[in-house]
Amino acid sequence: MSDTTSSTPTIPGAASAAEVGSGTGTTRWAERPAHRLWVQERFARMIEFVGPSVLPGGGFAYLGGDGSPMPGREPSLLLTARMTHVAGLASVLGIPGSERLLAHGLASLEGAFGDEAHGGWFGTLERTGRKTAYEHVHVVLAAASALAAQAQGAASVGDPQALAREVTRVVEEKFWREDEGALCESWSATWDDPEEYRGANANMHAVEAFLAIGDALDEDVWHARALRICERIVNQHARGRDWLLPEHYDAQWQELPDYNIDNPNDPFRPYGATYGHLLEWARLLCGLHASPRVQTGPWVLEAAEALARKALSAWGVDGREGLVYTVDWESEPVSDVRLHWPICEGIQATALLGGLTGDDEWEQWYRRLWDHAAAYFVDTTGSWINELDEDMKEGFVVWPGRPDVYHATGAYMAPLLPAWPFMTVAAARLG
Repeated sequence: MSDTTSSTPTIPGAASAAEVGSGTGTTRWAERPAHRLWVQERFARMIEFVGPSVLPGGGFAYLGGDGSPMPGREPSLLLTARMTHVAGLASVLGIPGSERLLAHGLASLEGAFGDEAHGGWFGTLERTGRKTAYEHVHVVLAAASALAAQAQGAASVGDPQALAREVTRVVEEKFWREDEGALCESWSATWDDPEEYRGANANMHAVEAFLAIGDALDEDVWHARALRICERIVNQHARGRDWLLPEHYDAQWQELPDYNIDNPNDPFRPYGATYGHLLEWARLLCGLHASPRVQTGPWVLEAAEALARKALSAWGVDGREGLVYTVDWESEPVSDVRLHWPICEGIQATALLGGLTGDDEWEQWYRRLWDHAAAYFVDTTGSWINELDEDMKEGFVVWPGRPDVYHATGAYMAPLLPAWPFMTVAAARLG
């Protein structure tokens, strides 16, 4: 971290990046005091925006653009876990109101969504449906950030140690496949009916969660597992497709290239390749490359650059600024909606690549992505418009409203922190 950070109020600049972790993981633009102040102020505004989302019965409300709950939308495990992670980071940074969000999130995870009879977590407060790896690894992420917040003195935040122990046990016993080096996808509520499907999306978020919990618990095994996931999905399948990463597989890890071809706007399992996920994988590979907890080869950073270039080379491919949601296997657009989260992931990936490689290519993309975000996505509340329609106005096809601040949090805060350790742990060490 540059000495210039001493002029910004949220993240102290007393510790250097070398003292905190591995590499600055950021671009020159992100070192500028005015830029740092701009993103930190908007992050604080966003925390204020989501404050009213606390629901007495557990979980967080699905918010609309005006900050009020959207009708017909129920609390979910996914958004509760993500909000708990964000609140943990905000608590570490000292943003008022965040500990209330953190305590509520942890209480919801420990109670409202938990299955005392069979273990694990339900995806909704109705306590029905399948138990998914995707949702469970987000509980791991929430536990990791809550542990870092607790270590920084956060009060009344429940028992994140117990949550971490239980969720890592469930993930190890039910989802992790040692012979595959990856996670299976989902089970019935009583753990007796596994889904014959493997998904890159759940495993991608497992990489983030494993990096986070490995740092929070000081356990190297989680980073080793993250590397194994990346070796399978990125170094084998994505490399084999010239970095157009396949999302869907059968239980034997055979690619399913036509999966959901009739449902191109699915928010979790869309047909084709997803440019935003290429950038997200690139971001995670940077964290893995920087981690001293596992020995990685040169292919990790090489793959991160290749994935980011693959996605960003398609900027404006359909004649409109930005990134399309999905493309087919000839790189032709399938779903052309503009979602906020690929831009958030691009900001993080280019910041990390800029810091790790020193290549000006990533500096320029970092600036361009933030200019695009400021023009089209960032609201005066600090929250982000979730998607844009064909006129580059707020859209409502895939992710209406403003329910999810997870990706925006990464865009705001990851460029200000080292590539390693995980962001909440790094912020705690800086504090």
